[in-house]
Amino acid sequence: MEASKLPCSFAPFPPSTLISRNRTKCHHSLSPGFWNYKDVIVQRLSLIYPSHLPSRNPRMQFIRNSSASVEPLTEDHHIEEKCEEGPTSGNSIRRRFLEFYAAKGHKILPSSSLVPDDPTVLLTIAGMLQFKPIFLGKVPRQVPCATTSQKCIRTNDIENVGRTSRHHTFFEMLGNFSFGDYFKKEAIKWAWELSTIEYGLSAENLWISVYEDDEETYDIWHDEIGVPANRIKKMGEEDNFWTSGSTGPCGPCSEIYYDFHTERGFSNADLNDDTRFIEFYNLVFMQFNKKEDGSLEPLKQKNIDTGMGLERMARILQKVPNNYETDLIFPIIEKAAELASISYALTNDSSRTKLKVIGDHMRAIVYLLSDGVFPSNIGRGYIVRRLIRRAVRTGRLLGIKGDEPGNLEGAFLPIIAQKVIDLSTEIDPDVKTRKTRILEELKREELRFIVTLERGEKLLDEMLDNALEYATLHKTTACLSGKDAFLLYDTYGFPVEITMEEADERGVSVNMSDFDVEMENQRRQSQAAHNTVKLTVENGSDLTQNVPDTEFIGYDTLYSNAVIKGILLGGKPVIEVPEGSEVEVLLDRTPFYAESGGQIGDRGLIKVNGGKTGITAVVEISDVQKSLGNIFVHKGTIKEGSVAVGGEVVAEVDAKLRQRAKVHHTATHLLQAALKKVIGQETSQAGSLVAFERLRFDFNFHRQLLDHELMKVEDLINEWIGDATPLQTEVMRIADAKKAGAIAMFGEKYGEEVRVVNVPGVSMELCGGTHVSNTSEIRGFKIISEQGISSGVRRIEAVAGDAFIEYVSDRDNYMKQLCSTLKVKAEEVPMRVSSLLEELRMTKNEVSAARAKTAVYKASVIAKNAFHVGSSTKIRVLVEFMDDTDADSLKTAAEHLLDVLEDPAAIILGSSPGEEKVSLVAAFSPTVVTMGMQAGKFIGPIAKMCGGGGGGRPNFAQAGGRKPESLSSALEKARTDIVKVLSEKAS
Repeated sequence: MEASKLPCSFAPFPPSTLISRNRTKCHHSLSPGFWNYKDVIVQRLSLIYPSHLPSRNPRMQFIRNSSASVEPLTEDHHIEEKCEEGPTSGNSIRRRFLEFYAAKGHKILPSSSLVPDDPTVLLTIAGMLQFKPIFLGKVPRQVPCATTSQKCIRTNDIENVGRTSRHHTFFEMLGNFSFGDYFKKEAIKWAWELSTIEYGLSAENLWISVYEDDEETYDIWHDEIGVPANRIKKMGEEDNFWTSGSTGPCGPCSEIYYDFHTERGFSNADLNDDTRFIEFYNLVFMQFNKKEDGSLEPLKQKNIDTGMGLERMARILQKVPNNYETDLIFPIIEKAAELASISYALTNDSSRTKLKVIGDHMRAIVYLLSDGVFPSNIGRGYIVRRLIRRAVRTGRLLGIKGDEPGNLEGAFLPIIAQKVIDLSTEIDPDVKTRKTRILEELKREELRFIVTLERGEKLLDEMLDNALEYATLHKTTACLSGKDAFLLYDTYGFPVEITMEEADERGVSVNMSDFDVEMENQRRQSQAAHNTVKLTVENGSDLTQNVPDTEFIGYDTLYSNAVIKGILLGGKPVIEVPEGSEVEVLLDRTPFYAESGGQIGDRGLIKVNGGKTGITAVVEISDVQKSLGNIFVHKGTIKEGSVAVGGEVVAEVDAKLRQRAKVHHTATHLLQAALKKVIGQETSQAGSLVAFERLRFDFNFHRQLLDHELMKVEDLINEWIGDATPLQTEVMRIADAKKAGAIAMFGEKYGEEVRVVNVPGVSMELCGGTHVSNTSEIRGFKIISEQGISSGVRRIEAVAGDAFIEYVSDRDNYMKQLCSTLKVKAEEVPMRVSSLLEELRMTKNEVSAARAKTAVYKASVIAKNAFHVGSSTKIRVLVEFMDDTDADSLKTAAEHLLDVLEDPAAIILGSSPGEEKVSLVAAFSPTVVTMGMQAGKFIGPIAKMCGGGGGGRPNFAQAGGRKPESLSSALEKARTDIVKVLSEKAS
């Protein structure tokens, strides 16, 4: 297998991110002679045999002597001792990693969602992301140390997927983390034990890199672990010093490499030589804080952040030439090969690369869809849409047409996705429960894209025709612009290589310099769109470190005494603020609800208690937010007096507004329950807003709800409201809540204990929001709109409680005004409106007919202006301006002129039917079309001069624009061009 020459970085730490070690490492495939595909690969399909490994010692699970106590595995994260797949399967490697660190006192925590609870990051790209608040010191640690297998997505190097041996868009990062507990010695000792004893890697195959100034780490590896000096490489800051940015937490790192070619010896060994080495374990020692002047100061809490690429370790243990041929991905590749009717082992390198792309992308697609990321044209939705389109295009290039039986009506991605779902149990068990939603969304997006792809193929043909025609007219070399090539690539899924091949077949070159500029612009935008983990200490950190978490007492009361613990003015801490200032107030306790879970923050008043003098100051609170951690920030304006830190206050929530929020929040729970009953249990929440005046609920569904379905949803909710059911709230362990059937809100992060809001027999959800005590308080519910907001995501807006009464009252007033205007009763309004619309339609038809007659008359008058072009064939040509004739009438005029002038004839008409409006028509008779003229292609450049565009059939095309001032020159160019072309063709 030929080694790839494309660069690649270690998957969990892409070089473009702030969590990287600011370097790019090259990882190529193994040398051509290392694996013989046709002789060996069939034997690799089983992938896992214990005999492939060096001999393994029995597992040594001992208790370390540190501050972390050994914690028995809970039922939530029970790990089976026996692995049916064998000791080197991907599932077994994952299990054994977690089990190993659990025996060292680590708490096994689940993978967080691919949609991170962090506004600075678009997708989860590293295992440490869920622990970022702890590393920043913003949130207290819940456990001294933890271990995870984290789902990750990265797309900044998507073009290298399948080309190198280890580039992926989806990967799993195995990690062990210490939050001020153990440090270098334990981290290094356990990493070595895991690698050599648990996984059975030969010590002779392992090399170590350390930061050149980190003698402590070097000594541990050399003196305590016993790694020979000639297999420890000291590397510089660029390679082995981890930074989170220009300032903030940082520290040296150490990496473990596997050597595939020990026979090459120690001389001149280069760890960046990817034909020989693979980095599989990274240990980051977070021990310094980098200050603005560049100096380093020791952190009060030293942390450990590690990452082991599961796919990389699977490749090593399963002895396959690349990550794709492990049991984590290869079954997906096999399914794609089966659909393409080819053999992975026997096909060429190009087809193998395409199969790898499909295998990789399908994992990313399925897990993104499972985590609620649906295709769209922005943000995360754009990423999953792009991956789907690349997979579809790649499959079609392999000959997978999606026309096999049982393929969900022409889509082939769902068939491959089923294999991903089958493999998902230990990665994310929720995937199987979301199977129907995943497959249906894939089917819809694929079928939608096939239509787009076919349009793209036609567009490419048109682009190449235009390039050739332009070259002929101007006697230049035919060239497709870089912008057009990028449009085909980005919008229609065409790899630029395919565009270049098809262009070359037509004798057209492609401007790759401009294409590269467009690609770089997109890459820059993609990386700017939260593709990095920002881990820096923010302004005001000293204040928030000194302010304790706010005690929230708002479930039980709307009034409380409190003490001001901090004040921010313009984002900066101050001691005292005068009247009229907009401030942020931090209290030790509060009845105010801070915005979260979709519910907006409370409003109300904070009154400074002056003791015997009474109230000395009043702050009107307009919003309440949570800072990183659990500090409530009360935002408002000082209406009276001055406010100072340490002051005793009375905090009062606006009771009426809180009630409106409670009503809408409980109504949102009822709405989700009703939707599941009416349109199916597969639908799930994709976002919400609980405000005082309305509620908004986003949910996953593939079509518009029908009127009778919306009515059924309303009827169910109002029935539940009428049942006057008391609500029950309880705090319980999250595992118990899920077992009881409680629904978790998408994107919300939950702790070990959760608050469960239960409407018995109707709804049970994990929710920290405020709710009514009885459904009867909601009084009434009304849906005011239902619409799509992105592919596969719908939105319902509704009102309840006081907002419901106001809505109904307003609509009643509107109806009374309408009845008065139309002079009919309410029940007669629909019939009267229908009658008026019919009268209006008839009037419009009469006006259109009159305009058409006028246009035909004008056309008859200007027909005499036609002139002849050509010598052997006399073609009648007419290019004229027709004043303010509208587009439809202009079309009628052109059709009339074709009949009057007879074949052969070519007609170009233009008009300005309104302010900033241009209409154009090109009509060619059959003989003109047979000469190679196409109306649609001819009119396009003319319309561009008028600030617009258009097209149509070869014989007839319409276009528009918005620059009437350019119409005269555009028609003049049309006259010149058509005379020139027809003169040549008709001579």
